[in-house]
Amino acid sequence: MYQSFIGLEIHIHLLSDTKVFCSCKAAFGSEPNTNVCPVCLGHPGVLPALNQEAFEMGALVAQALNCRIPDRTWFERKQYFYPDMPKNYQISQFASPLGQEGYMDVLISGRKKRVRIKECHLEEDAGKMIHAGNVTLLDYNRAGTALLEIVTEPDLETGTEAEAFIQQLRRLVRYLGVCDGNMEEGSLRSDANVSVNLKGAGLGRKVEIKNLNSSRFVRLALDYEIARQKEILESGGVVKQETRLWNENRDQTESMRSKEDSHDYRFFPEPDLPVLEIDDAFRMRIQSRLMELPLVRQERFVRDYGLSSEQAEYICEERAMADYFEAAVSLVKGLDRAEAARRLALWLAADVKRVMNKNGVSPDSIGRWSLSPRRLAQIVELLARGAISGKIAKQVLELSVAEDRDPEDLVQEKGWQMIQDREIIARFVQEVCDREGGSFQEAVAALEGGNLKRYETLSAYLVGKVLAATEGRGDALIVKEEVEKLIRERKPCVC
Repeated sequence: MYQSFIGLEIHIHLLSDTKVFCSCKAAFGSEPNTNVCPVCLGHPGVLPALNQEAFEMGALVAQALNCRIPDRTWFERKQYFYPDMPKNYQISQFASPLGQEGYMDVLISGRKKRVRIKECHLEEDAGKMIHAGNVTLLDYNRAGTALLEIVTEPDLETGTEAEAFIQQLRRLVRYLGVCDGNMEEGSLRSDANVSVNLKGAGLGRKVEIKNLNSSRFVRLALDYEIARQKEILESGGVVKQETRLWNENRDQTESMRSKEDSHDYRFFPEPDLPVLEIDDAFRMRIQSRLMELPLVRQERFVRDYGLSSEQAEYICEERAMADYFEAAVSLVKGLDRAEAARRLALWLAADVKRVMNKNGVSPDSIGRWSLSPRRLAQIVELLARGAISGKIAKQVLELSVAEDRDPEDLVQEKGWQMIQDREIIARFVQEVCDREGGSFQEAVAALEGGNLKRYETLSAYLVGKVLAATEGRGDALIVKEEVEKLIRERKPCVC
């Protein structure tokens, strides 16, 4: 009966060394009001100067989002009066933003959805207000930091879709190296616009939810707001156009203020910054900085390596992890590429992940870890050719990380190679069956009596005991064959 429409406004802090219109350091966590100057504090008579690095980072994101970069772009003053912006206006873009009319494909529950990007515009961030009782503290370190705002069309319909969009956009900007995506630090945050109307009747009255600092809160806030607006409409009421906040303690949205329209900001061209002419050389330079983007890479891993979608998604979550994986695949010898990839994916999602967590290694720093792609490839090789057992492989992994040494050297030094000599294994089998006389005799009797289920249970027990006696180094197949051979021969037991 009802249809919901969601558009997002996502703000990302660009990782430029300095702020967007001055030379102050752009850094999170500094002492309050230490990274400030007359320009970002809005003192009279100061002049802004555009940070080229920030502009090119913004253009790179716009290109990755399939946006059209106009021939001419410029900045405007956006007037608003809040204490976190000391000069009472924000230098932003309105009439001709840096990126226009793009799109991003989003994978949602296994299906791909195209979300249109209205624009990407470059602007300066505001400062930070800290409310402490009846006092409000102001930290202007963030004021003037390069901020790219990405505005979608109202193509999303649920909180789950919005959450997936933000997560995939975060992955994209981290791949590009233009934003760290740390939502808890405010370097990626989102506002959401949502309206509900009868199906087929078009957009309803828009409500904005401000300052959502996690993708989970985006989902929760939107699902709550959609339900709230439906309830109002069903009761014959009218949804008020306003700005609301998400109260995470009460799990509900709360009214903040009436919603401004664009004319309330009284945009006019920034007189102290020139119009920027975009030429083909600039476009080609930005294009050359693009790499294979995460969703494309994820789909290639499924197609070319035969990984499951879940494996590919985990490996492609961070560019460093995906690079590590592909480097390791190329280094595995003796296996075809698909088989090497399959085995490596299993290791990365299980034992390697466990050791990473144990050692405090994050996926985005795996490229600097002591377990290099070559070392992981060695472990997979040793295991694939039967030189070590799975149990030994896990020990080699732990020790390679702890001692920063090559797996092949550790296996050689520790004498951990698999025992595949039948005569040696036969001696271990005889010793174990002599020691486990009762179980051995029961197995012989079970085989003679045709109780195959009991026979299989007892022979498996004896195989386990032999493998334990070899400290996991005995070839399991040869051990099984020798145990069954001894039982069939009904050799007398020395008890």
